[in-house]
Amino acid sequence: MTLKKLRLSYKHLNSQQIMAINKNHEFEELGGVKCAIVEKNASKERVAFLKDLLETNQFEVVVVPSPPPKAAPPPKPVEGEAVPVVVAPPPPETFTIGVTNLAFNPTNAIFGRLLRTKDGHIVTQAYWYQKESSSHDEIPYYENKL
Repeated sequence: MTLKKLRLSYKHLNSQQIMAINKNHEFEELGGVKCAIVEKNASKERVAFLKDLLETNQFEVVVVPSPPPKAAPPPKPVEGEAVPVVVAPPPPETFTIGVTNLAFNPTNAIFGRLLRTKDGHIVTQAYWYQKESSSHDEIPYYENKL
């Protein structure tokens, strides 16, 4: 394909046809807004942490409840045996977090050192995953034991 044809075919793409390059850069419509997915199935505490961090970095955050997980099919009854009644506990309440900036990718943001904490430190991988309460950006991530 020539460069001219490639340019023409790219011009005709609209926002509905843009797909994720890989599994780490997903897009989804959350609450009627096209968003780059930051994290799925996050707890309330995780949502509060990430929402605060992302809004500190000037991102518009969209949070919606995650759909409930699919239930396993009930076991098939064996002839002559009573079927036990199993009451499943309710699924935990989880949320999907997204940002309206479609160029955002959490992996690139962390390792590209693009995010900052409220006190001005660079967000590290350990801080992002809440393994540390403060970001120690003076220690390279490859030297830090997670």
